Amino acid sequence: MSRYAIGDLQGCFRSLQALLSKIDFDEARDHLWLVGDLVNRGPGSLECLRFVSRLGKRATVVLGNHDLHLLAVAEGLSKVGKRDTIQPILDAPDRDELLAWLRRQKLLHVEDNFLMVHAGMLPQWSLSQALALTGEIETLIRGPTRRAFLKAMYGGEPSRWDDALTGDARHRIVTNALTRMRILGKNNELDLEFKGELASIPTGSVPWFTKRHPSLADKTIIAGHWSALGLYITPSFIGLDTGCAWGHQLTALRLEDRAIFQVECADTNIPDGFE
Repeated sequence: MSRYAIGDLQGCFRSLQALLSKIDFDEARDHLWLVGDLVNRGPGSLECLRFVSRLGKRATVVLGNHDLHLLAVAEGLSKVGKRDTIQPILDAPDRDELLAWLRRQKLLHVEDNFLMVHAGMLPQWSLSQALALTGEIETLIRGPTRRAFLKAMYGGEPSRWDDALTGDARHRIVTNALTRMRILGKNNELDLEFKGELASIPTGSVPWFTKRHPSLADKTIIAGHWSALGLYITPSFIGLDTGCAWGHQLTALRLEDRAIFQVECADTNIPDGFE
């Protein structure tokens, strides 16, 4: 049995199938870890969602910002954007089943010495606090007040964590850190506008993964979301978003030995560039 962590799919179903063929994925034996953003931008969002949900316990998924956007649109709380490719999901006969499955997925996964999250972790959070906070958000997403949460999650404030935060402000910054963060300012404030490469990070800001709570010292964090960062591997951090949704590569990393597998984007109608 092998575990493969795979970067942001964003609806690139043909690329996913090519990558699974390359790693000789065995549905009866192997396990996939998906770093979030299963849907949106690529042409196969519906197919990606159907395939991963069908894997059941053979897939471990954390939600990304595009996945949450789909849930908000499905509730009528946001509109389908010009570059969105989620309409086939909304029109599908099995949409309710797929959306219910998506709402059941995690925002944070911890197993052995690995921690998987879509975007990032704030340095003020211990592991136990992070798990408690993500549990709060997961409960909201799955519960009867999910519409209120999904409506209030949009926005960039507050930008700094405070243990005293409550209500929508607390839930928004937790969600933004887990699903949208790339860099931190000098006072650990979230900069949600930056999407560039490491070399273009503003003076005084740093990649979020260069700061971590001491309780995470023994964890290797696996994340996606930052396509301009590309494949980025250190002993304690693995960035797997290699921009397949922008015509670049889709990447898998085998957790047992950190072997890397990549395929060029096999999907069509892919825009050029990064997001």
